[in-house]
Amino acid sequence: MQDFLQQLYEQFLLTSPLEWLATITGFLCVYLAAKQNIWNWPISIISVLTYLYIFYHNKLYGDSVLQIYFLGTAIYGWYYWNKRAHSEERPISSFNSKQMLMTIGSIAVLSAILGLVLDRFTDTDVPYADGFCTATSFVAQFLMTRKVLQNWLLWVFVDICYIPLYFHKDLILTAVLYLAFAIIAWNGYRDWKKTYQNFQ
Repeated sequence: MQDFLQQLYEQFLLTSPLEWLATITGFLCVYLAAKQNIWNWPISIISVLTYLYIFYHNKLYGDSVLQIYFLGTAIYGWYYWNKRAHSEERPISSFNSKQMLMTIGSIAVLSAILGLVLDRFTDTDVPYADGFCTATSFVAQFLMTRKVLQNWLLWVFVDICYIPLYFHKDLILTAVLYLAFAIIAWNGYRDWKKTYQNFQ
């Protein structure tokens, strides 16, 4: 255990300023999203651009493409949340069972496609793990932009899945960040659920 903690400490010391920037802004944007604060979107733009560079450099190509997608959804989410804040709609919506099954099916199909593409056309050593995490994140992020309650449950799941992947790539600080993300996502789910129930 002491050797592991020593190794973890050494990895923290070797963390680049760029990864620190990505980590801090990433933490802030998820925390603000859980609090339904619209400023999560501009801060997320800083985080995704930084992580785009980091992931591409570490041959996590699925995650690199995901950052480009996140950039688009950050712009869209900023617009949509602002529009919804000035409308009479319920602030948060929720899935029924059929919609949840369709979501799971979409993740499965997208995971298989991304895994195959990454396996055949890139030099990554984790094509299917990267593809699965990327597919789940694609769907979770879209649900967040639309303020669907269950986005947070998907984020809890995929954040936990990302932790061993980032350890494998020696992105220790990012792995720790995703543990924090999982905790924030769970609290986000609980807070959003209260808001949703209050408007029922």
